[in-house]
Amino acid sequence: MKKIETTAIVGMGALGLLYGTYIMDKKGSQSVCYAMDTERVKKYKDQIFYKNKKPYKLHIYDFKDMKPVDLLIVAVKYTGLESAIEGMAGCVGENTVILSVLNGISSEDMLAKRYGREHLIDTVAQGMDAVKFGNELTFTQMGELRIGVKEACERKNLEAVQAYFNEIGMPYQTDEDIIQRMWGKFMLNVGVNQSCMVYQTNYGGCMAAGEANRTMIAAMREVIAIGLAEGVQIGEKDLNEYVALIGTLSKEGMPSMRQDGVAKRPSELEIFAGTVLKLAKKHGILVPANQYLYDKVKAIEAEYSSTPIEN
Repeated sequence: MKKIETTAIVGMGALGLLYGTYIMDKKGSQSVCYAMDTERVKKYKDQIFYKNKKPYKLHIYDFKDMKPVDLLIVAVKYTGLESAIEGMAGCVGENTVILSVLNGISSEDMLAKRYGREHLIDTVAQGMDAVKFGNELTFTQMGELRIGVKEACERKNLEAVQAYFNEIGMPYQTDEDIIQRMWGKFMLNVGVNQSCMVYQTNYGGCMAAGEANRTMIAAMREVIAIGLAEGVQIGEKDLNEYVALIGTLSKEGMPSMRQDGVAKRPSELEIFAGTVLKLAKKHGILVPANQYLYDKVKAIEAEYSSTPIEN
């Protein structure tokens, strides 16, 4: 079985910093680095980053200077995934395992198209309330990674990641039906991410009785409908479990789309409501809650202009 010793992370947002600094704490600063394009290297190489007020000096390298690593964690925004896939080629060798913690249900397929399923495992990051503004990361819940395989060729990668996570004490569980888990997390994100952005609220606001909560639940139920049409066994039990999960997070915390709204930068709307609308059209299913959220987010984003920045 392959052994994981070196890790590179693409993306310095909340999850990229959360997992990178965790590995540093467990394995030492030399065990993990961040890979990015030249402009971002110039921007970040001399910065000190903070996790719950603890300072970290990160090892930051240009894509063009990277050599293959054992584990490559992809933690960019969906809006930056295509460019990251091409840029990170130097990080990927014959035995590299690629793990994506992106939202949505499509990043693994995009990575597989470029690098092959034999390099992947399938992953869902859930239960964390990490928020990053500037160079400061704050969180009260670490959450956990749910990992599994879609195809048999990924099994050896799963075993290597399991051994590594056991070694460093990474919170994780293995899911036999990782696709169902991915759709459950997708359902959660479609509801809570978009509702928090549209109603300009936090986790607590979406859990309180009112319009934000009703819209969130309606949008999640529409995901159940299209999931069933796609052959994914997802239902009210999953909805209730994920809503309960929101209740474990800091009430003042906010998901990534709300953070995007606060910072006035482009959001991941297309992988949430955008995906729902496309699949709904395919199956002839009405999705009024997601159509409402899509239109509202588009209107919000039309009110500001910004250059996408590393998140």
